[in-house]
Amino acid sequence: MFDEADLPRRKSDLLADLAREDLDKLSIAELDERIVALEAELVRARAKREGAAAFRAAADSLFRNVD
Repeated sequence: MFDEADLPRRKSDLLADLAREDLDKLSIAELDERIVALEAELVRARAKREGAAAFRAAADSLFRNVD
């Protein structure tokens, strides 16, 4: 059959794993790198959300004006 490790993981699992990770093992430099990486991911996610919202607004306006 299929091994569960081969199946795609849900987003919530990835976030939960990230939140459960033991930060005590990381050095200050590693923590700084992690913070930079997480901040970059936030910027990427916010940009994607803004683009999706703009696309949705354009689609909504297009279909509302078809009278």
